[in-house]
Amino acid sequence: MPVTPMELPDGTPEDVRRRAASAPRVPVSDPTLGRDVRVDARGVPPHRLVAIGDSVLQGFQSGAVFHTDVSVPAIVAYELGWLRRFRYPRYAGPGGLPLNIELLLRDLERRFGSSVNVWETPLALFAVRALMDEVEDYWERGPGRAAPVPATYRHNLSCFGWDLRDALSKTAATCEAAIATPKDDLLDQIVQNNGERAALRVYPRWSDEVKAMTVFDAAAALGDDHDDTTEAGIETLVVFLGSNNALGTVTDLRIAWSGPDFRDLTAKDAYTIWRPEHFASEFAEVVDRVAAIRARHVVWCTIPHVTIAPIAKGLGHKMEPGSPYFPYYTRPWIEESRFDPAQDEHITGAGAYSVDVAIDLYNEHIEQAVADARAGAHGPARDWYLLDVAGLLERLASRRFVTDVGARPAWWTPYPLPPALAALDPVPDSRFLTADGRGGRAAGGLFSLDGVHPTTVANGILAQELINVMRRARVQFHHANGGVRPDPVTVDFERLIRRDTLVRTPPGNIDSTLGILAWADEVGDLVRRTLSFRVR
Repeated sequence: MPVTPMELPDGTPEDVRRRAASAPRVPVSDPTLGRDVRVDARGVPPHRLVAIGDSVLQGFQSGAVFHTDVSVPAIVAYELGWLRRFRYPRYAGPGGLPLNIELLLRDLERRFGSSVNVWETPLALFAVRALMDEVEDYWERGPGRAAPVPATYRHNLSCFGWDLRDALSKTAATCEAAIATPKDDLLDQIVQNNGERAALRVYPRWSDEVKAMTVFDAAAALGDDHDDTTEAGIETLVVFLGSNNALGTVTDLRIAWSGPDFRDLTAKDAYTIWRPEHFASEFAEVVDRVAAIRARHVVWCTIPHVTIAPIAKGLGHKMEPGSPYFPYYTRPWIEESRFDPAQDEHITGAGAYSVDVAIDLYNEHIEQAVADARAGAHGPARDWYLLDVAGLLERLASRRFVTDVGARPAWWTPYPLPPALAALDPVPDSRFLTADGRGGRAAGGLFSLDGVHPTTVANGILAQELINVMRRARVQFHHANGGVRPDPVTVDFERLIRRDTLVRTPPGNIDSTLGILAWADEVGDLVRRTLSFRVR
């Protein structure tokens, strides 16, 4: 049973209150929304897959963008038989950008074992600072400072931290201008302007003209790159944007609704969630930009409810019978017995519900844009599809629905994990990753160590859902030898399991109480700063 509108926090926008008074949004299972579209498809476009997104599509996990060769689009490209031609940014250096929590914890485990004793704290703090200093030096003053200039446009045009306005407005030129001369700050050793530094490996930069291009401009250039044998330069364009218009509510544990200056690239940093009317305004611009890109098929992804991510742990008993919400949401390493709402950062269950209702409104705008395009409401019908990532994550939400039968809505069914994942012991779930003390997992496996971003195998789940939509659009997938793959086209999860060190052998110092993360947060505020993924 949802929280009633009168219980929502003061300052909640009126349209959120009105939407909260009706039934929650029901996920969409039909990516065509029940409407067929005929496509004038000729030949095979030269750019078979292009992605515009944020951290999830870029390949971000455990606090850093690193293994971009197993990002969601790269996994799809691999199954297309097109990975060698798929162009994506790479992030070398010590664990990626800005700070790889997995690397940090493995370094502590190597030095101090599965726990840090009181007398080891000074040495451990020194080790953490040393690693952070190495990472900072690499990206600010060392080999990572000068981003390589791409020879042509990337196919993965995703940038972590980008919200709708960032994607609409930021360019290589604005990123270069934002990166001031770095200071070697002894206390604050998170890489400065890390979002802009990462984006410079995504954006085109070989002339002043292309430095003024947004990610939509770059995608449009790829769409225009075709001859008369095809009608478009891009076969499938994937758009997954908007999560960062609400994610700050759980990374900052603060609900700050957008104000009238929400379009200002500097002023908007004060906000953690966009009013639905502001989101709708910016999303309409995104739709116009995508409509101008020559892509045969476009797959639009909905925005997950950010309160499912284990970075915000629900405490206490559910607010009422049948409710999916806990009274409080706080850091995952805070023990319930020690939680003090007067002292510990948190948002309330009612606040979490207001965030989810706003995201429902965001997703209704996305769904309507796809419906209008397929119906030809604003011109010729377009072959646009909806991938309801929000509904996918709801079906995987362990504490919200999987283990609470009474909270399950009528539409809910458990998500059937691929056989290779279902055979793992324990089966991966959406809880915060913990170790069993014997070199394996005790819980979790779908979210990485930042509690927000998917693990490699979870990237595979999203890639599989994208592949299913693309097959619905009759996109052909090929074997490595060039032969056409018959249905069903399935992701090679055995390959992803081999690549997923968190699922196979997580750091042993992630125990059931998340003691190492709690320690790191208490002594240096380190984890907290690496969990704020929005660009500052």
